Amino acid sequence: MRLFVAINLPPDVREALWASAAPLRDLDLPVRWTKPEAIHLTLKFLGDVAPDREREMADAVQSSVLDTSRFLLPINGFGAFPNAAKPRVVWVGCDAVPPLELLQDVLERRFDTLGFPIDGRPFRPHLTLGRMRRDAKPTELRALAPALDELSYATQVEVQSVDLMESILARSGATYSTRHRATLAS
Repeated sequence: MRLFVAINLPPDVREALWASAAPLRDLDLPVRWTKPEAIHLTLKFLGDVAPDREREMADAVQSSVLDTSRFLLPINGFGAFPNAAKPRVVWVGCDAVPPLELLQDVLERRFDTLGFPIDGRPFRPHLTLGRMRRDAKPTELRALAPALDELSYATQVEVQSVDLMESILARSGATYSTRHRATLAS
């Protein structure tokens, strides 16, 4: 099983993000766009995990949120990693509010004890909208930076739960299913 831990967004927010990014899709960039129902905030990627460890992974997520109350997550701004000149990922930003940073840190430390090393990169919360195709040419990407500058979207969502997700890879793109939901305190 290919697993990760994520915050899923309400359907109306996913649809609004999708609609806000329409000008990017209209540019016919060499991007594999994320389906609206698949937009999420990854907190910890676990990778391939033996099916007999699923309960252990669910318990780790559950124990990681025990001291976390619901919180507001601001979502705003468009960008690309590592940058708009040489992008690999197109994203919408999420503010690294303290409850989010603490939650992500607790998850990192908890999963480290289970054999999933702490990610050495800084946590940069974002919602992936698309990934560049490997064969993308720099000349095909010239329109990206100005288009990102023109986009606008801002909202806040109340984070009520954290999910253990399964990613199933296919030629048509990844599909995600929730394996376990851990509800935050109200």
